[in-house]
Amino acid sequence: MNWQHALQDYENYLKIERGLSSNSISNYGLDLQKLMDYLSEHDITESPIQIDQETVQQFIYDVAKTVNPRSQARIISGLKGFFNYLVFEDYRADNPMDLIETPKIGRKLPDTLSVDEINDLISAIDLSKPEGERNRAIVETLYGCGLRVSELVNLRLSDLYFEEDFIKVTGKGNKQRFVPISSINKKYINIYRNEVRVHVPIQKEHNDFVFLNRRGKQLTRAMIFTIIKQLAELIGLKKNISPHTFRHSFATHLLENGADLRAIQQMLGHESITTTEVYMHVNRVHLAKVLNEFHPRK
Repeated sequence: MNWQHALQDYENYLKIERGLSSNSISNYGLDLQKLMDYLSEHDITESPIQIDQETVQQFIYDVAKTVNPRSQARIISGLKGFFNYLVFEDYRADNPMDLIETPKIGRKLPDTLSVDEINDLISAIDLSKPEGERNRAIVETLYGCGLRVSELVNLRLSDLYFEEDFIKVTGKGNKQRFVPISSINKKYINIYRNEVRVHVPIQKEHNDFVFLNRRGKQLTRAMIFTIIKQLAELIGLKKNISPHTFRHSFATHLLENGADLRAIQQMLGHESITTTEVYMHVNRVHLAKVLNEFHPRK
């Protein structure tokens, strides 16, 4: 078995057996490609079945020179998964990553925006252009429903249950969930649908996607990042934000206003409550302010 064959088999396994998204599969493939590039650069001919702990350890040392500990940890995790797959399929008897330690990294707290900052970003959208109404609906949906960027670009008209005040979201691993949507969020999506989208020359295969570019095709994840970055520049925002920042802000603001953590977990589509609990750490500053303001012994 050569490396390309192993990579193809592993990606098929991730897609068919694990049901991972194409984006997740691509990330796993990129991490494995880093190892393959290292072997090629150093004229190492060990196959996926032959490679030993010493070789992968040297690769990790090499990687550590160019990436931060968080990226290093992700690569190690990805390679452990790949070699576990080879063991599972009886291609090899051991996992050469078993004794390789993951670097210690602190728990990164997500960046958030204040309500005023979100209002400023929305106010900066140029509504005189057709894409302005679309971009406003995009930002309102990212923040109003707490969607991942992949969930946003894949949102379909057939997923909108506005009479019931819900949208159907397809998340990681193609798992679906229903997320409530506010009246203001529905208002701006409807403005975009009824006043702008109807005039777009829609490509047949993209007809059901909610958000389209000027050529009538589904928006890409990169385009959403560009829209957000440009808005941040317009208002002179110093924070380094992305579409995911609105998801973090959605969860944090709900928690600050008294929402139940498990309800937030369901809306975000987190499998484990421990993933959602990171927002409890974000919320500590707010809780301290509440204590100082309202406790009788302040």
